Amino acid sequence: MPILHKPNWIRSKWPCNPEITKLKKLLREKGLATVCEEAACPNLGECFACGTATFMIMGDTCTRNCRFCNVKHGKPGALDQNEPQMLAEAATHLKLKYVVITSVTRDDLSDGGASHFAACIHTLRKAAPNVKVEILTPDFRYCMDSALEILSINPPDVFNHNIETVPNLYPKVRPSADYKTSLLLLEKHKKLHPNIPTKSGIMLGLGETKEEVSQVLKDLRKKGVSMLTLGQYLQPTRDHLAVERYITPEEFQNYKALALGLGFTNVSSAPLVRSSYHAENQ
Repeated sequence: MPILHKPNWIRSKWPCNPEITKLKKLLREKGLATVCEEAACPNLGECFACGTATFMIMGDTCTRNCRFCNVKHGKPGALDQNEPQMLAEAATHLKLKYVVITSVTRDDLSDGGASHFAACIHTLRKAAPNVKVEILTPDFRYCMDSALEILSINPPDVFNHNIETVPNLYPKVRPSADYKTSLLLLEKHKKLHPNIPTKSGIMLGLGETKEEVSQVLKDLRKKGVSMLTLGQYLQPTRDHLAVERYITPEEFQNYKALALGLGFTNVSSAPLVRSSYHAENQ
């Protein structure tokens, strides 16, 4: 399949700014990773220039190998027990009011890393009691109930888990994941914490149809998901899945209208939208 040329509406700011250098220096000093860097996010320049970042905990190596994701995969190292404190120090230094915490998938851990998420939330709130915390978690496929029980000790302000794509494309896009499992995670968290918003995101341009996207939106609403992000998939390297089609800005607006009509309360839908893009304003 020939590589598609990026249309003129796919534009991101080149990450060259003194604030970006300052933030990267702080992150390296604290031994922290960001999904912004590891996943080659197109909004890195814009977000870093504003002094915001999505912290990626539990290392930079994932136990899975999704074909859309630029995060490296392999055998992860041991958890850094100082990471919750380092994250809290970085967030307070940056005077953040809204912090997003995500992670690599850690199928090697008995609780999928839920205890580490909980420790990060607890330590962060102890250092900054007024901070709002959103977590973007893996699917906890092999330990869902125990992971959710652990997270209930220090629940976030927003619980986010990305559905990523339509079920028909899971074998190609997320071969180690399962569509129904992701829906179940969102449903179970909502039942445990009915007052905490649940959030999910979808990448477009991988070969999905409008009908398939519409059905995913309906499935998410049935599970109580109220916040949604829709963005264009961009191929990070030649070794990753190719873009099948670039979705127009008008189509993204149509999807937004559809989602709002289904009852989603917060919808961010545009080519460069990502799960954590301006999350504090969603």
